[in-house]
Amino acid sequence: MTEETIIAGFGGQGVLSMGMLLAYGGVIEEQEVSWMPSYGPEMRGGTANCIVINGDEPISSPIVSKFDSVVVFNQPSLEKFEPAVKPGGLLMYEEEVINTPPTRTDITIIAVPAAQAAVELKNQKVLNLVMLGAFLAIKTIIKPENAIKALYSVLPERHHKLIPLNEKALNMGIELVKDHQPV
Repeated sequence: MTEETIIAGFGGQGVLSMGMLLAYGGVIEEQEVSWMPSYGPEMRGGTANCIVINGDEPISSPIVSKFDSVVVFNQPSLEKFEPAVKPGGLLMYEEEVINTPPTRTDITIIAVPAAQAAVELKNQKVLNLVMLGAFLAIKTIIKPENAIKALYSVLPERHHKLIPLNEKALNMGIELVKDHQPV
């Protein structure tokens, strides 16, 4: 099993952190992993994406042009990466910020109200954990509990007090897509 995923959005939305959690979670599960970030020179607001590959065999290259799964946090990323989803793949997006929804019929498309969930949790910074929970409910690449364990490696120690909130956000994401079938 190899899962090639790209996560894309604006800098500051937690795109790279979400990818790191997938990668670190894969390490916890003794998978072969690759995490390759790409971002503009801006500190916040520029484009950001990362390619994450999780598998049970060595990964020959971290550079991929077609993906099993695409997770997007904004309209420009949707427009850029919708064509890059392999037929039969998954496109998951944050529904509040998408003005023109995806149109492909050969892939699974799931809109997630992650921004609304983050508002309910009173912290916009957990939007990425809501999306990660939704993603892991549909694509069982790693166990959700290992994503939470990975937070201890990804988050600076001074932010470890926020791990319970992040866990709540991840579980909320899982709950948001409970009516969808895993792919």
